[in-house]
Amino acid sequence: MQKQLIVIGGGAAGFFCAVNAARINPGLKVAIVEKSSKLLSKVRISGGGRCNTTHACFEIPDLVKKYPRGQNFLKKAFHWFNTNDTIKWFQERGVQLKTEADGRMFPTTNTSQTIVDCLMAEANRYGVEIKLNCDINEVAQHEGRLQLTTADSKILVTDFLCIACGGYPKSIMFNWLKKLGHTIEEPVPSLFTFNMPNNKITELMGVSVEQATVKITGSKLNSEGPLLITHWGMSGPAILKLSAYGARELADKNYHFTILVNWLHNYTEQSLRDQWSAFRQQFAANKIHNKSPFGLPGRLWLYLLNESGINQEWRWADVPLSQQNKLIKNLTAQEFSVKGKTTFKEEFVTCGGIKLNEIDVNTMQSKLINNVFFAGEIMDIDGITGGFNFQNAWTSGFIAAKAIAS
Repeated sequence: MQKQLIVIGGGAAGFFCAVNAARINPGLKVAIVEKSSKLLSKVRISGGGRCNTTHACFEIPDLVKKYPRGQNFLKKAFHWFNTNDTIKWFQERGVQLKTEADGRMFPTTNTSQTIVDCLMAEANRYGVEIKLNCDINEVAQHEGRLQLTTADSKILVTDFLCIACGGYPKSIMFNWLKKLGHTIEEPVPSLFTFNMPNNKITELMGVSVEQATVKITGSKLNSEGPLLITHWGMSGPAILKLSAYGARELADKNYHFTILVNWLHNYTEQSLRDQWSAFRQQFAANKIHNKSPFGLPGRLWLYLLNESGINQEWRWADVPLSQQNKLIKNLTAQEFSVKGKTTFKEEFVTCGGIKLNEIDVNTMQSKLINNVFFAGEIMDIDGITGGFNFQNAWTSGFIAAKAIAS
């Protein structure tokens, strides 16, 4: 009897598992079942349609730090398949990746279609069957094999199963996996932007700062990086990183909290205070609105002067002490109230999923049920923005494929 593998989920992790298993073991019959009518939908939209395939982070100790959840698990997994392997895998199939200034890696063609075409070509080459609009809602062991029941009550039987259907936003959606005996870490959103309703800062929408530091008050959470002001609040890598590392803590706060923004990554409040009299002397005769020594966008500088009660026509030498102190504070620790969140584009990521101590990291096999494997975001692993979630998909998909194929 020809052995069979069914992969649930036609995303990055599912495809990578299916095509690699079919390639490594040509005698294996492989099928992907996808509940929607679309394949690789996150691959298509990621990175503004360019597909942020991975990140130029090559040392495993550095790489695992980019994952708020799953670091110890990935430390072992990345020994089997990491960024170098991803680049090489795509290169061997004619897809060259390039690195951008922030470390994100994209196909040189600048279109996600290149990655989609590559994975589809592999599926065709190795005879992977694809079933669309096929939603699985039950898995059971049956006479030494695995029996899958679809939403329309059809029965599929397989020898091996890889569950790679992505993260679920609600706990109830994991029920079919709980029936297998697995424990679920409660899902909460990760990678979201901060809402600041009725805050004047939103009038500066579109303004960005290359390097800001953002801190959540009453918490150890802080992050730095580019910050973008939007018409609803704040976004950009500094905010998205913070939302990922703070996913559980911020959910507990019901997304109501206070942040402190330092617009000047080179200064603390104290070091700016120490430097201030030198600026005051240097620019004494200049009107303050004309002369910002910090390289901040003009609109942001005027906004900060305004927020600090400083008349734009004043010269640097004329600014009273109390307003000067207020400006120093606003530049290095401006306070904002956050009330709510917005999902980051379509690149939603969920923190939570199958508990990692129930999965064998060397094979991605369930420790509870033989021949059931996991890949991608269904596990309690998530990365910050920048290609790290795809790297987890490639890594876990490959490890599962290798274990199943052998």
